[in-house]
Amino acid sequence: MANSKKPGGLREMLESMYSVIALLFILVACVELCDAAAAVDVYRLIQYDMSGSPFGSRFAALNHHAASLHFPPGVDLSRTVLIIPLRELNITFVREYINQKNPLGGLLVLLPEVLSFKTGGNKQVHEKEKMKNLLAELERLLVHSNIPYPVYFAFENDEIDTVLADIKKNDLMGQPATATTGGYKFVIPTAEPKKVASPTMTNIQGWLSGLKTDGDANQLPTIAIVASYDTFGAAPALSVGSDSNGSGIVALLEIARLFSLLYSNPKTRGRYNLLFGLTSGGPYNYNGTQKWLRSFDQRLRESIDYAICLNSIGSWDNELWIHVSKPPENAYIKQIFEGLSNVAEELDLKVGLKHKKINISNPRVAWEHEQFSRLRVTAATLSELSVTPELLESTGGLFDTRQYVNETAIVRGVKLVAESLARHIYGHQGKNIQIFADESSLAVNPAYIRSWLDVLSQTPRVAPFLSKDDPFVMALKKELAGHVDEVNVQHETLEGIFTFYDSTSARLNIYQVASVTFDLLLLLVLGSYLIVLFSFLVITTRGLDDLISLFRRPPSRKLKTA
Repeated sequence: MANSKKPGGLREMLESMYSVIALLFILVACVELCDAAAAVDVYRLIQYDMSGSPFGSRFAALNHHAASLHFPPGVDLSRTVLIIPLRELNITFVREYINQKNPLGGLLVLLPEVLSFKTGGNKQVHEKEKMKNLLAELERLLVHSNIPYPVYFAFENDEIDTVLADIKKNDLMGQPATATTGGYKFVIPTAEPKKVASPTMTNIQGWLSGLKTDGDANQLPTIAIVASYDTFGAAPALSVGSDSNGSGIVALLEIARLFSLLYSNPKTRGRYNLLFGLTSGGPYNYNGTQKWLRSFDQRLRESIDYAICLNSIGSWDNELWIHVSKPPENAYIKQIFEGLSNVAEELDLKVGLKHKKINISNPRVAWEHEQFSRLRVTAATLSELSVTPELLESTGGLFDTRQYVNETAIVRGVKLVAESLARHIYGHQGKNIQIFADESSLAVNPAYIRSWLDVLSQTPRVAPFLSKDDPFVMALKKELAGHVDEVNVQHETLEGIFTFYDSTSARLNIYQVASVTFDLLLLLVLGSYLIVLFSFLVITTRGLDDLISLFRRPPSRKLKTA
């Protein structure tokens, strides 16, 4: 009885063992074929609509083979991702390719590590300057184009450099990656972008109340210092805007700190209220500033003597510009210009005046002070920019990083504005009196400026991808509250001609895939192995005759009948 069961048990054991071996072999082969060669963080080109017209990258998901710029002429790239290092970029080729609407599976631009806000960059200055102009031109092209395929940015590293070297080698040998030849495949498994519903903006305002004398029923005059804190760039997840407008935010916070020292003592508190405004929506016609100002009552608006808007003051050499909407002959404009000019002369700096009339019927707003001017409030913008920027330009960008901002320039800008304001508040116009003298207790603090500049240079701030409860927004509110008497926060919906889409960053998986020839060879080997395994199992369990009988031609029906 025991002997009769033994062959059956041995047979079942052999069948199980060989089945497991075959399964393991197949699994190992599949893992080897599908193992990722690299995985890198990538940042998608912005997607938005302006007045209903689509701009930016319109797709997010990727699943195509990769190629370099060394592809053969006339090749079909509709299912190919082009990987192009910025240092090798031919901007003419990219412009023509986009303008001619040539099909492409996707585009990946590799940025030098020097531009990364995460690493801070430490390469030569001349290399950074070389990349800056090229990247600025590329951004202008991509942001103002409708691109019907995914476009991503990534930073160079050892892994992706190795992959790119292999891709270039194959392309130069005339073996571009395809399903037939194999190569590298780029995969981003992400859902298609959706519209950002009810995008929010947050405005933060703070007050330093002036000193009222007993029996004075009149409202004190107000001076407003304003800076828009968000920025714009081709890749929202990378756009930190260290200069535009990180420098303006830092300057406003330092000015608030300096005057908080003066206003904390009743003996040195001025007879002016100081209003500090950190506004949102700057790149989008200063939409947040408009809503903030419209929330003021008429009495407050009429109390504002003038407003100084700070915009991009972190990379100038020796000259700043005052942009105004009212004519230079206007008494208030003269007062602002002369006040800044007198201090600038003492600091061995230059200040120029630029006048640009506003068109009330045109919703386009080039400078923040124009939103004040539309409500008949005297205002000016102080900036290193001498030319009025176009829409969505000079508002940050991938190149606007910490390495391009000079904190000494911000220190000088702060001293210029603070001294001018103080002389106006305390009636010392035209007098060579330094209230914020170096080495004094009221001196501008470079360490404070540096620390906040570092924070801003690591914080992407593209509206509407900053929520109202974003840690950065909360940090701004807390910092301003440490310098002023009262802080208020205003949440608004971004309105106007812009519609934005989500999906700003992703994880790119790079796979090294085999060619179809290799797949067929593997299939042949596996098939042969399974046939041999099957034959072996039949012979050992049923005998050779049973195996041969499987391949015999069955007798015909006529022969059976006979």
